[in-house]
Amino acid sequence: MLRIGLFLAFLALPVLEIWFLIQVGSVIGGWQTVGLLIVAAVLGVWLMRREGRRTWAALQSAIGSGRMPDRELADAALIMGGGAMLLAPGFLSDVFGLFLILPVTRPVARRWLTWFLDRWVRSLAARSPYGPLLDHTGTFGGREGFGPEGFGPEGFGAAGRPGSGNGRVRVVHGEVIDDEGPSDGPKPPARR
Repeated sequence: MLRIGLFLAFLALPVLEIWFLIQVGSVIGGWQTVGLLIVAAVLGVWLMRREGRRTWAALQSAIGSGRMPDRELADAALIMGGGAMLLAPGFLSDVFGLFLILPVTRPVARRWLTWFLDRWVRSLAARSPYGPLLDHTGTFGGREGFGPEGFGPEGFGAAGRPGSGNGRVRVVHGEVIDDEGPSDGPKPPARR
């Protein structure tokens, strides 16, 4: 279903962009439309650099404090995607790119991205030949989805285990016992 949706989006978006460019050009003129596209691209590059610097500083701060930078990494991906949309010629892609880059609308885009990735991973897990990764409650290790509430500083293995709030994994020491006795070297192949 996702492949069909992406195919239709890549087919329909350029047609919509061209139609909208023609409509704007017929209202304000051809040169003014080209100038507006250039201004939007320059504004997009400036905005992408500014927000990229802020996100980079937040990412370094999160890593320096020992915190998982999941929010900062998602913001970086959204800023890169928004910048690519702003550089593409067209007004519809510019609006979508601004939605991904602006700090006011980026949290909404981040929630949508988290929701989309959560559904995508769940569908991949359900189709996995090794069995679903989900437990009987429909969650990953007893926690809903991704993000700070899903897989946080406790790590992947600690999620959902009682008493594992400190993020440490309990190690059980043991001994391996060989029932066949000591071995002096490789065993010869069995005869049939």
